[in-house]
Amino acid sequence: MKPGYLLLDTVIDDPEGYEDYKAQVVPIVESFGGEYLIRGGDMTVEQDELWQPNRIVLLRFPSVAQAQAFLNSEAYAPIKAVRLANSRATAMVIEGL
Repeated sequence: MKPGYLLLDTVIDDPEGYEDYKAQVVPIVESFGGEYLIRGGDMTVEQDELWQPNRIVLLRFPSVAQAQAFLNSEAYAPIKAVRLANSRATAMVIEGL
């Protein structure tokens, strides 16, 4: 089975409110077999003709289905609302190797 990756580029509009999201989301991610690989670390953009990233978050799940199950879960829904209220993002699920 190929892993599924959840890639987000996020702009945090309310850092204090976003801290609530960060504190609550990790156990839910882990309950779906997910793990954080990147969570807003320093980056050097080498080329930005198509995309100018802001804050990158990358999670790995056992499969695309698990990544999508996390995103659409009842457990994540109230936490997702916190994220949406405090930030803007581009999010995508990608099949890995």
